Amino acid sequence: MNLIDLSEQEVIRRNSMEQLRSIGVEPYPAAEYVTNAYSNEIKASFKDDADRRPVQIAGRIMSRRIMGKASFMELQDSEGRIQVYITRDDICPGEDKELYNTVFKKLLDIGDFVGVKGFVFRTQMGEISIHAEELTVLSKSLKPLPVVKVKDGVVFDGFTDPEMRYRQRYVDLIVNEGVKDIFIKRTKIFNSMREFFNERGYIEVDTPVLQSIPGGASARPFVTHHNALDIPLYLRIANELYLKRLIVGGFEGVYEFSRNFRNEGMDRTHNPEFTAMEIYVAYKDYNWMMAFTEQMLEKICMDVHGTTKVKMGEKEIDFKAPYKRVTMIDSIKEHTGIDISGMNEDQLRDVCKQLNIEQDETMGKGKLIDQIFGEKCEGLYIQPTFITDYPIEMSPLTKKHRTNPELTERFELMVNGKELANAYSELNDPIDQRARFEEQLRLSEKGDDEAMFIDNDFLRALEYGMPPTSGMGIGMDRLVMFMTGQESIQEVLFFPQMRPEKTIKKDSADKYAALGIDEAWVPALQKAGYLTIETLKGLNPNKLRQELCEMNKKYKLELSNPTAEEVEAWIANADK
Repeated sequence: MNLIDLSEQEVIRRNSMEQLRSIGVEPYPAAEYVTNAYSNEIKASFKDDADRRPVQIAGRIMSRRIMGKASFMELQDSEGRIQVYITRDDICPGEDKELYNTVFKKLLDIGDFVGVKGFVFRTQMGEISIHAEELTVLSKSLKPLPVVKVKDGVVFDGFTDPEMRYRQRYVDLIVNEGVKDIFIKRTKIFNSMREFFNERGYIEVDTPVLQSIPGGASARPFVTHHNALDIPLYLRIANELYLKRLIVGGFEGVYEFSRNFRNEGMDRTHNPEFTAMEIYVAYKDYNWMMAFTEQMLEKICMDVHGTTKVKMGEKEIDFKAPYKRVTMIDSIKEHTGIDISGMNEDQLRDVCKQLNIEQDETMGKGKLIDQIFGEKCEGLYIQPTFITDYPIEMSPLTKKHRTNPELTERFELMVNGKELANAYSELNDPIDQRARFEEQLRLSEKGDDEAMFIDNDFLRALEYGMPPTSGMGIGMDRLVMFMTGQESIQEVLFFPQMRPEKTIKKDSADKYAALGIDEAWVPALQKAGYLTIETLKGLNPNKLRQELCEMNKKYKLELSNPTAEEVEAWIANADK
């Protein structure tokens, strides 16, 4: 990389890296550095009257206070931060004091990784610290970290821009307290759910991500191509149909944490790549699954927080079982005053017009009902609530309701105005399932690009017989949002999908050459802000020449400075 492309701090750090090597200190050593303690554990276990405890830790320098022969630095490891006290004569017991005087004081920077061997003590100010006896350079940081200052609990110069935080999550994790804790809780949530399933004897499995038919949900898929087989393939939108095949094959209970992909919109609660958990258990129905789901969520909340209550902004959500149950028809009736039961497509369109709800000609009965519920009801359910008994048109994979053939045995769990879980008494009648798929095909031909494909192999599996089964899917990213009190899905994904970084428009070197400018000067011109030849028009030649001469000296470009006449000619050519 050309040094002229770097900031002043980056240039200084690269020079420090080279100086370390010149004095025999490798800035990126290969050897293992053995640690035996962590910052938070050291502070939690310290006792003033205990014997002196030797420790060896490693981490990133987050601050330094250099005071002659003795200094302090703050070290951040994977658990937290701890103060380190360093004296020249302790880490340099012999005649050679270069490790302290040169390496520590001049060549190390905030962000560098070091190893420290020493003992734990309490300073006169009462802070539990490490007294360093050995210091080892482990990795040189070539880019400066954002300096986040905290005074009296108030944060200054915070690294808070969401665009930067999500794009550079590695920096976000380093400098912003609490971010790492969200992702630690995410892992605890997954582990708690696994434990709940495993204790009941259910088996975790893997199913294909690349699928010839994107089944199991109504969503627009991503399309790719398999070169060796010369066939189109789809990134999975759901794993439901594969898991049901395993129930056909004799497993009593299977589950999978599946990475799914839906080529749809992005907002604060949706990402095109997301994690879902789906579980299927034979000989159960949706009533059993409701009780199972609320027991699972109560356990997860207790495992993560030690309580069933979670704060979401100003709201407190309580995951303690049991949860309220409301049918979809009753919910729409309660919140709109309209009973939609038995209505046909035209009547539902009239209801949408009456309620000022958007619709289009591609929508069938299911989509219209879903639109009414989504617009007028869904956002009102803050505490966990099961919405049950969905119309048959909305649920092509669900068993008909045992007492009303116009409905299905399905529930969705609403939390904080959003769907969290979706579950069925699974349709296992292959004749009925084929008819439902064919209705989806009709909707697809009508223009609904989220309608399901017909999966003939899945129908063949059902014809071999699938026992009565209940299945449930839960959006793990949304669950983590609820369990950690986050309003945006981007906060619970390490690397959410982002638009490509904007690149600054720069003219190519040949355009500058056309003005008579030596291409060797182009990086310097663009570093000075003259990114296009358009920006050279009307410039003061003396001012431009002075800028270039200063840059030549500062960055040691070793170019021949342009004459005043040459610079005048450049600008004259740009003005033509």
